Amino acid sequence: MAQPTYEWRPPARAWREQDLFHLPEDGNRYEIIDGSLHVTPPAGPEHHELADDIRMAIRLAAPTGWRVIREIGVRVPGGNLLPDLTVLRPDAPRERMWAEPADIGLVLEVESTGSRRHDRFTKPALYAEAGIAHYWRVERGNFGPVVYRYRLGEGEHYELLGTLGPDDPVNVDEPWPMKLDPSAWPR
Repeated sequence: MAQPTYEWRPPARAWREQDLFHLPEDGNRYEIIDGSLHVTPPAGPEHHELADDIRMAIRLAAPTGWRVIREIGVRVPGGNLLPDLTVLRPDAPRERMWAEPADIGLVLEVESTGSRRHDRFTKPALYAEAGIAHYWRVERGNFGPVVYRYRLGEGEHYELLGTLGPDDPVNVDEPWPMKLDPSAWPR
């Protein structure tokens, strides 16, 4: 087994946000959940291409001042997460590494093999607990991407608003009215 080229020691306490700044920039996604470090391997090029295409579609429909950011940190109760896309409200501060839930209109995760359970179960629960109004999860289906759209409901849980697939261009209202057409995204 190859030895790391840096000296790594976990803290002798629960992980905190400032600990993330001491980790290597090696392409892995480092997140903190309830004081534990979670490491996800780098996603492949097809994952990033799909995330970029969705980002562009949302960005082109965005009203003035809204921002669509890739992999900005989000503070959640007991930790820090890195969604694939975060839609920031117009009044959100511009020079922060970590977004506050009140500044977020939507978070979006593109599933990959290494993140499936995390994106389906762990992250939505934390985004809901943080009070983020909308969550989208994108899966790669056999015929193209499928978007699962959720809205924060009663009791800090997301309610499914609907799904849309590559043959279903649809008008949505979150976080603003726009038309989404997954057939334009990579398969």
